[in-house]
Amino acid sequence: MPLSSVVANASEQETPYYESVGNECAMFEQAFQQRLPLLLKGPTGCGKTRFVSHMAAKLGKPLFTVSCHDDLTAADLTGRYLLQGGETRWVDGPLTRAVREGGICYLDEVVEARKDVTVVMHPLTDDRRLLPLERTGELLEAPDDFMLVVSYNPGYQHILKSLKPSTRQRFVAMSFDFPPPRVEREIVARESGLPADQCAALVNLAASLRDMKGQDLEEGVSTRLLVYCATLVQAGMPILEAARATLVEPLSDDADVQEGLMEAIRATFG
Repeated sequence: MPLSSVVANASEQETPYYESVGNECAMFEQAFQQRLPLLLKGPTGCGKTRFVSHMAAKLGKPLFTVSCHDDLTAADLTGRYLLQGGETRWVDGPLTRAVREGGICYLDEVVEARKDVTVVMHPLTDDRRLLPLERTGELLEAPDDFMLVVSYNPGYQHILKSLKPSTRQRFVAMSFDFPPPRVEREIVARESGLPADQCAALVNLAASLRDMKGQDLEEGVSTRLLVYCATLVQAGMPILEAARATLVEPLSDDADVQEGLMEAIRATFG
């Protein structure tokens, strides 16, 4: 995998919008100042990634985001030798860049990565704050402005994909969930431009659909999907069409479940 495909730098010009629902911003700042690694737990689409982007911009630090998956290896994080211009040169991965340059390295859905990724993280999550690079013979010490942040969705955990207790206990941890209705309504309105009263109906609908989680649905409607739906409605798409495309089709392939979702949507919007 090309290393550049997993690196994304936070914008230094604009702070991404994020609506705080508790003391999570203060906790993040304290963890950064005290050089502590941070673990975020919560369902898909509840705002974990936006929160990290917001905090990186607020602190004025570069953000190196890695979306973890089954094929992600330690070398994708640390770096590897590549052939460039007829010469073999070492190219740093996003984790190594964050350690060398300072910044926040964010591993999204870290449990999806291969086991050797955990081995690489461990020396960075205790008082050593070291990154050994066996291929180059370097032992990098993380600067004061380096921070490691990881996230995962506990709802998808099973025996083959989970963080060991010994790994979880290396992090300061925070649990995320979908925002309270008032806050979620403000988020959807701000992100989509749809009037707040229409967003309120969507948020109320989402609460009903989330009650179906664990029965007919593996995962509830995310705030992200609500924003998508509101954006389509604001652009002129009929609400039932927008809801099917954003609140039904992404959640299930089962025809009976889809019809059940549409019934709830029709009951709300007619």
